[in-house]
Amino acid sequence: MPHESTTSRRTSGAGSASTAGAEERPLISRLVHSARANDLLPHLHQHALDMTGGVCSLLFQHNPRNGILQATSGFGLDALKTDPWLPAADEAALVAVVFERSAPTLVADADRQMPDLAARLNTHSALLLPLVKASERVGLLAVGFTAAPSGSTVLDGAVQAADAFLAALELLHLRQSDERQRDIRGLLEEFWASLSATLNLAVGLDIFCHGANRLFAADRTSVWIHDRRARHLVLQASSDTEGVARGTRVSTEDATVPAAAAMGRTRAEIVPHSADDVMAMVTVPLRGCRRALGTIVFEGVRVETGGELDLLDRTDELGRQLSSAIENMQLLDDVVRVQHELENTFDSISHLVVVSDTRGRIVHANRAFASRIGRRRQDLLDQPLADHIGPELAKWLAHHQARAEATGNSVTTAEIVDPKLSGRFAMTVTDLLNHDGESVGSVIVARDLTPQTQLEAEREELRKRLTQSEKLAALGQFVAGIAHELNNPLQGVLGHMDLLRTTGAFPKKLRREVQTIYREADRAAKIVRNLLVFAGSRRLTVRSVSLNAILQKVLALRTPACRAADIEVVRHYDEQLPRVKSDPLLLHQVFLNMVMNAEHAIAVAGRGGMIEVRTAVAGDRIIATVRDTGTGIPEDTLSRIFEPFYTTKEVGKGTGLGLAIAYGIVQEHGGQILAGNHPEGGAVFTVELPKAPPPGR
Repeated sequence: MPHESTTSRRTSGAGSASTAGAEERPLISRLVHSARANDLLPHLHQHALDMTGGVCSLLFQHNPRNGILQATSGFGLDALKTDPWLPAADEAALVAVVFERSAPTLVADADRQMPDLAARLNTHSALLLPLVKASERVGLLAVGFTAAPSGSTVLDGAVQAADAFLAALELLHLRQSDERQRDIRGLLEEFWASLSATLNLAVGLDIFCHGANRLFAADRTSVWIHDRRARHLVLQASSDTEGVARGTRVSTEDATVPAAAAMGRTRAEIVPHSADDVMAMVTVPLRGCRRALGTIVFEGVRVETGGELDLLDRTDELGRQLSSAIENMQLLDDVVRVQHELENTFDSISHLVVVSDTRGRIVHANRAFASRIGRRRQDLLDQPLADHIGPELAKWLAHHQARAEATGNSVTTAEIVDPKLSGRFAMTVTDLLNHDGESVGSVIVARDLTPQTQLEAEREELRKRLTQSEKLAALGQFVAGIAHELNNPLQGVLGHMDLLRTTGAFPKKLRREVQTIYREADRAAKIVRNLLVFAGSRRLTVRSVSLNAILQKVLALRTPACRAADIEVVRHYDEQLPRVKSDPLLLHQVFLNMVMNAEHAIAVAGRGGMIEVRTAVAGDRIIATVRDTGTGIPEDTLSRIFEPFYTTKEVGKGTGLGLAIAYGIVQEHGGQILAGNHPEGGAVFTVELPKAPPPGR
């Protein structure tokens, strides 16, 4: 069994160095003032041998990551084995006892109880000095003896040597930490400077990779960023831009990829290429407060003997700092993205929206509001809202604010005509509340009622047309029945009168009267035929015709009459006008009626004038307009001019069926006819016909 120290002195930390002998104080003093504590390790080994009388010593440092003891330095050895010390079960149990007691322990027959350690020291006996700081294992100093020493002075000297080593290792750790922080701080300052200048994480990571590559003397440094939605790692940056492709993706579940395998770990790890190779890969997980961010991969890193812990500490610290930077940048990107989405949503609202503070000054306005008043949004900020709205709206907003303070009602609506906003609006004002529920301003939403008013006008126009069509349909059925009943006797009268005229079987003195009877009966028959056309009793004889040709025939027929009345006829034909499927005789009747009405309107004015005929194509419709420079159509009669038997002509000058019949004919062709007054005077009749025949016609 090992021989225990007769003293209960424990090595609890660097502070225990103050209890060392006077001869120890110069050594500790030199240690504290040394530029590099690692330079004194050989002196400390020599000092330990002087204090204990040993022939060699071996320092193991404890790896807190895996609990393994790693040989880092020695003295008086033929060879230093730097591979991890993995003692057998009995040997490991003995080491555990040493750390548990925290006291120097002599193993007299080390070659039997601790054969692996004895082989490393190449001695028969070994003195084990545990290096412990506040119950935390720091390392183990093993001193070899050719023969087991005796006496308590050896153990007392061992305690002093352990204190010196513990102080040296702690100072070494502090110095390394300081150097590590300085190097990392310089690298991150360069990284943050690039982020501040560009706000581009990819550019900053490129600079980081090149700087980290120099800092760790690696062959290549790469940063992989975690895409959570796709569950991929994306190669975001690399110091070797030619050897790797930015944007490369790997699955986070692919354990064969070092970057993916390392992301699930908590600390940096060294992945050696082979047992004898001093070059290795170092993977560093990047972890944020709540999630994995990615991985840093250093390839071709030279791992110095005994420098594994320092390398891992440095890369861990770098990973923590970079994780913080990436997470902050991602949060900033999220904030900017959400802000842009909110601004786009705000600007996509077609209503006018403006936000004002308690002073009545504009703090935000959407694009629709700024466009309506013809100003840029940035020019509106902090401007008085009252300067950009009408007095009625400003008064209403002030009334709302006073009422909201009195009643607590934060929502008010009203319909207001605002001259500065150029329109009639449905206004809604709502209090703008902060996180504490306090009112800090107002949100005004103005819904333009102009489109709604236009829609209502169009609906009213369609309703009138529908009413007109229903009236004409009902009247047409009624007229068709009467016309058929009248047509039969009229044809009999005309037949017999024509027979009397042919045979002359009546006195000559009645010839004029018979002629008058025949003419009036024929006139009545024409009226009946028009009634039948109006009622839709005649079937359309549809064929492909040119609308320009029909208009040309109508104008040629009326040219003499127009010339006599000093009326100029102006033609504007679209030469590329498509042909239409229609009944040419009925369309001829429609345009003849329109031209004759135009002649009559100009004649009533008592002076010459002009009739303008124009054709054009608009989408899938063919448009024909007939405009005159006459007296125009009275506004109170515009809604009735297509009604049957309604006329503004003198008695005996018209039956009131012409436009009603034209309306029916155009409807039968699947089109529509409109009437109105031209801004420069006179009336305008517009006929719209489809390019193709409607279904079923």
